[in-house]
Amino acid sequence: MHVTADRDVCVGAGLCALTAPGTFDQDDDGLVTVLETDPDAADQPAAREAGNLCPSGAVRIAEQPPVA
Repeated sequence: MHVTADRDVCVGAGLCALTAPGTFDQDDDGLVTVLETDPDAADQPAAREAGNLCPSGAVRIAEQPPVA
């Protein structure tokens, strides 16, 4: 799994940080900050849920990491 977030799209709802605090946080402006781009297996369900709950679509979850 690979996690990204588009801060230009983020509306600062905070659902990501509340749902998956090991993967996401918010900066001083309330915008999403990705703490862990490749969450471990224990954090993956919460990261997926955060992606589903994001009202702006800023949080993106890819099941496969990007190809280098």
